[in-house]
Amino acid sequence: MKEDNNLFSRVKRYSQVTTSVSSLASRFAGKKYLNLSLDDKKFAAQITQILGNLKGPLMKVAQLSSTIPDLLPPEYAKKLSELQSNAPPMSWIFVRRRMKAELGENWEKHFKKFDQEASYAASLGQVHKAVLKTNENVACKLQYPDMSSAVEADLGQLKFIFKIYSSYNKSIQIKEIYKEISERLKEELDYRLEYSHLKIFRHIHSNNSFVKIPQVYEKISTDRLLVMEYLKGKKLIDYKNAPQKIRNDLAKKLFITWYYPFYKYGIIHGDPHLGNYSVDQKNNINLFDYGCVRIFPPKFVKGVIDLYFALKNKDQKKIKAAYVAWGFNNIDDKLMSSLNKWALFLYDPILHNGIRKIQESDSGIYGAKIAGEVHQELKKYGGVKPPREFVFMDRAAVGLGSIFIHLKAEVNWYKIFHDLIKDFDVKKVSLNQKKALQS
Repeated sequence: MKEDNNLFSRVKRYSQVTTSVSSLASRFAGKKYLNLSLDDKKFAAQITQILGNLKGPLMKVAQLSSTIPDLLPPEYAKKLSELQSNAPPMSWIFVRRRMKAELGENWEKHFKKFDQEASYAASLGQVHKAVLKTNENVACKLQYPDMSSAVEADLGQLKFIFKIYSSYNKSIQIKEIYKEISERLKEELDYRLEYSHLKIFRHIHSNNSFVKIPQVYEKISTDRLLVMEYLKGKKLIDYKNAPQKIRNDLAKKLFITWYYPFYKYGIIHGDPHLGNYSVDQKNNINLFDYGCVRIFPPKFVKGVIDLYFALKNKDQKKIKAAYVAWGFNNIDDKLMSSLNKWALFLYDPILHNGIRKIQESDSGIYGAKIAGEVHQELKKYGGVKPPREFVFMDRAAVGLGSIFIHLKAEVNWYKIFHDLIKDFDVKKVSLNQKKALQS
């Protein structure tokens, strides 16, 4: 059953967020007028509270924004990263109404048991455990009502927020970032598309036995209901104090789980935070949530690898060519110097052959200090337009890095990386990608 992105629902959502966003705007304006710093902890906390109370898509966008290097000041990134993805779940009355809308009047006939309480509730939907008539355990991902309208309304408000911030900070041009966030967020509303993504990743990881991807029950899934195999596992955060050997093993598996699709197929799972992984009894990785998936041109993957070797060999000419391949325009020595500072930090774990942590600091904000320094340099430089491909590639890499920090893993990242790229061929990536998308 299709829900329209209707004017009434959008107006209703606008009314819910207008007061909060107006408050946000007035605070920005007041700070600018008084010539006070927007980077202070108190103000960042106030902004976080405003956005956190909104829940829904705008809260999710705030979380995404916090992980994009240089988009926000370090204090904002720190505070927004603390936003919990759990939102108040729909009541059982609303759940029944939503299930009826998706599967019809007799929706319960498909299930032997259906848990009334959600096992997980996030910004766009919630998950209920259930048992099919065939005794198979499933997870039912059910989207909240009117989310299409809510996303449209919230993206309009996000554009307003970005415009306010960019008027204060000229170092980053956010037009392409907004486009990328907008497209990925709209994709997350399409559960049929997520089902396609699941099939793609099942194809990609068919030979990686340690990666478990749920099967989908297509006949009882819809545009806004995804019924999947229930994969049992413990949260990654529960392994924070596990023996070092186990934490290292999980880190290696996670590294391959995420980077193997990128270097072999040019595809990434774009939302690598702790909640999207669990670990089964055999220490296999359960991978969830395929709403945010990015498919890259094979030449972009080559650009990522080329930049690695150019940085490793300190070849300035090839470094510049790699940035151009990434999608950065008008590269000169000054801009290249600023970008190199961030790139060297990002690539640092795989530049040195030896066992080490992902970074020396155990800070939960991966790269925030370096990003802040680059942010200041770019501000003096006069503005950079990040390519859209860079936005989620970088965000995903940072998210994965934060997981390795939580695990306090100490492995040879260099060796794992080189094992992944040793047979790299851009034509082969192109062929692999084509096969995966047809799976």
